[in-house]
Amino acid sequence: MQGHDLEALRDALRKFARARDWEQFHTPKNLAMALIVEAAELVEQFQWLTPEQSQNLDAGKQEAVRQECADILIYLTRLADILGIDLLDAARDKLLINAAKYPAPGMEAKS
Repeated sequence: MQGHDLEALRDALRKFARARDWEQFHTPKNLAMALIVEAAELVEQFQWLTPEQSQNLDAGKQEAVRQECADILIYLTRLADILGIDLLDAARDKLLINAAKYPAPGMEAKS
């Protein structure tokens, strides 16, 4: 994969799925379901850890978390591609919505 951005990842994932004839399975429903499974696998990596342990993972656990984060990003990127959603635009828009909904202390709207 060339490039270090979401578009390059999206294009690589399209090519990967197409080469394996997986596009038929990449429906929004299936991708959303796969995404939540991967999110659960990420949560599993932290199950029973104390807050302190979760912030100081050993190398093996860190790699397992890294792999689960990659799976989540892959499924999310694929889902967004299928639905025609620009993830960076969506995230920027959501950040603006959240900033208005949850203003930082001292930044509240004046009436």
